[in-house]
Amino acid sequence: MDSHGKPPSEKQLEILVRLHADAGRGLRVFHIYQKMRRKFGVKPRIFLYNRILDALIRTGHLDLALSVYDDLRADGLKEEAITFIILAKGLCRAGRIDQLLEILDRMRQELCRPDVFAYTAMVKVLALEGNLDGCLRVWEEMKKDRIEADVMAYNTLVSGLCKAGKVEKARELFQEMKRKGFLIDQAVYGSLVDGYVTEGKVGDGCQLLKEMVVDGYRADLGIYNSLIEGFCGIGRVDKAYKLFRMAVQEGLFPGFQSVTPLLASYADSNEMDKYFQLVDQLGKLGLPVMDHLSSFFTFFVEKGGREFKVLEVFEALKGKGFCSVEIYNILIACLHKIKERKRALSLFEEMKNSRDFSPDSCTYCHIIPCLVEEGDVGKACFCFNSMKEMLWTPSVAAYCSLVEGLCRTGEINAALTLVKDCLGNVTNGPMEFKYTLTVLNACRSKNPEKVVEILDEMMEEGYPLEDIVYCAIIHGFCKYASSGEARKVFAVMRDRKILSEANFIVYEELLNEHLKKITAGLVVSGLKFFGLESKLKLTSNED
Repeated sequence: MDSHGKPPSEKQLEILVRLHADAGRGLRVFHIYQKMRRKFGVKPRIFLYNRILDALIRTGHLDLALSVYDDLRADGLKEEAITFIILAKGLCRAGRIDQLLEILDRMRQELCRPDVFAYTAMVKVLALEGNLDGCLRVWEEMKKDRIEADVMAYNTLVSGLCKAGKVEKARELFQEMKRKGFLIDQAVYGSLVDGYVTEGKVGDGCQLLKEMVVDGYRADLGIYNSLIEGFCGIGRVDKAYKLFRMAVQEGLFPGFQSVTPLLASYADSNEMDKYFQLVDQLGKLGLPVMDHLSSFFTFFVEKGGREFKVLEVFEALKGKGFCSVEIYNILIACLHKIKERKRALSLFEEMKNSRDFSPDSCTYCHIIPCLVEEGDVGKACFCFNSMKEMLWTPSVAAYCSLVEGLCRTGEINAALTLVKDCLGNVTNGPMEFKYTLTVLNACRSKNPEKVVEILDEMMEEGYPLEDIVYCAIIHGFCKYASSGEARKVFAVMRDRKILSEANFIVYEELLNEHLKKITAGLVVSGLKFFGLESKLKLTSNED
C-alpha cells in the first residue's frame, strides 16, 4: 500500500490487530502496532489501545503492554475504566501487587473508583494464581473504597484461603457472609470442610456439616468423602462409617473416595468381618464391587509397607469369590516394585492355570521385567511373542526391560529388532531407542568421531548411554566397517572416564562374541550356497 502512495490507516491497523488478537498472536500485534506508529505515524484511539493491551496481556506479554500504555499516556489520551481493568488483571496474573495498587490509585484520581465487578475479577485472578497475600491486599483496598463485596468475591476468596491452609481466616469471611444474609454456595461449605480435614481438624469439619444441615442445605458427596477420609485418617472409623450410612440414606451413591478409606482402615486393623460386611453392602446397593475392590488395592499398596498385608487380604477375598484380572495385575506390579519377583511369578502361573483369570496384556507387561530381572530372558521372549500373537502392544517399560536383557546375553540383533519394533508401535518411544537408530546410521560413515559426537549430544541432553547404544555401535561398525572402529569409540569413552574399565572389558567380550556369530553365519551361508549343509549335519550327528 505504501509503495502505491496510500499509507495504511487506523482502520486497517484495527483489522490487523483484531485478526492477530483473535488468533492469540500477541507479539505479531505488537510488531504491527510499532510499525504503524513509527513508520506511518498512525496513532490509535483509546478503544484500539484497549484492544492491543488486552491482546498482549492475554498472551503473557505484560511488559510490552506497559510500554504500549506509556505510549497511550504520551499521546495525551484519557484512559477508560476498561483500560485500567485490563492492566490490573495483567498485573494480578504476574503477581505485581505494588504496581497494581499504583494503577488503582491512578484510576481513582483520574477517573473513578473500581467497582465491585473490577475487584471481583482481580480477586479471582489472584486466587487462581495462588497469590493469597495479594488477594487480601486487594480485599483491603476494596474496603477502603467502601465497596461491598458480592457473593462471587466472597466465594472465590474463601475457596482460595482454604486451599492455602488459612482456614480460620476463611471461616471469618464465611461468618461475615452469613451476617450479611448472602445465599452461600454449597462449594463454600465444601472448601471449608476440606480445609479443616487437611489441617486435621475433622471435628470442626463435622460441626460445619451440622451447621449446614441446620441452615437448610444438603451436603453433597464431596463433603461426605472429605469427612470419611478425615475420620479414617485419625482412626475414628466408626464415625466414618456413620457418615457413609448417612450419605446412603440421603440417596447419594458412594464412590471410590467414600468406600476405599473405609476398606483400607478395616484391613489395617484386621477387622475383616466389617470389611466383608461393607463389601456385601456395596453389592446390595448395586455398586460395582470389583471396581471398588480394585480401587482399594491400588490405594492400599500406594503408601508402601503394606505389601504382605495386601496379599493376606487378597487370599481372604479370593476365598469368598472376589477376584479379578485387574487385582492380579495390581499385586504383580506391587510385588515387582519391592523385588518380590518370585511371588509375582507365582501369581502369574496361578493366572495361567485359571479358567476365569487368564493373563491380559497388562499382566504380560508387568511380568516381562520380572522374568528379565530373574535372568530368564528366554521365557521373557516367549511372553513377548505371546503378546504379539494376540496382537497386543507391549508397554515401553516391557520393551526397555527385554532389550536390556537381550543386550546382556549378547543377543544384539534381537535387541535391535525390538528397538525398531518399539518405535514402530509405540506413540512416544524412548529417546534412548531413537538415538540408537541414529548411532546405527552414523556407523555407515565408518567414522568413529561422528559416533562419539552423537554420544556427546546424548549426554548433553541428559540421556544415559544404555547397553543398547553400545550394542548398536558393535553391530553398526561390524556391519558397515570393522570391529576396530567400535574399539576406538570404546577407548574414547574409557579415556574420558565415561566407561569404566570393567564395562570396557564387558563390551570387548560382547564385540568378540558378535564377531563369532557373524563368522558362523557366513560359514553356514557358504555351505548352503555350495550345497554342503547336509554334510555338516551328518558330521554333527556322528559327533
